[in-house]
Amino acid sequence: MLEYILMAVPVIFLVGSVLYAYKSVTSRRHTRKRAVLSQLAAFAAVSVVCLVTAAITAFAEGDAAGAAEAAGAAVKDGNAFGLAMIGAALATGISGIGGGIAVGNAAPAAIGATSEDPKAFGKALIFVALGEGVALYGLLVSILIISKV
Repeated sequence: MLEYILMAVPVIFLVGSVLYAYKSVTSRRHTRKRAVLSQLAAFAAVSVVCLVTAAITAFAEGDAAGAAEAAGAAVKDGNAFGLAMIGAALATGISGIGGGIAVGNAAPAAIGATSEDPKAFGKALIFVALGEGVALYGLLVSILIISKV
């Protein structure tokens, strides 16, 4: 039961921080600096909760892993599995950030070019799609990493 509660806490922190950031940006009372600080605080809280959940799970499964090894069952190497998951997360996250930057710069230029010459829509759309392709390639790499583990 405790694990389910600990899994719900990060979702609550992230949703709350996104709502607070949206409210901060749209209203005049709050500053954008406070919105960024709330996002960082939510990230720190989610990180702590995830570490606590992992520690609780590791202690709970420690006895089960010892029993599985005694029975001769194969147990995955924890370090290799963890590094593979970190690599998959980095591949997805960094490529998503890069794709977002590319689309954020290409889309306004594409809209401006289309407003001046409607025939330029197809050419402009290619540059926006190339930026999104970067994020998709990162997702594919992370899927390949996870499938090899």
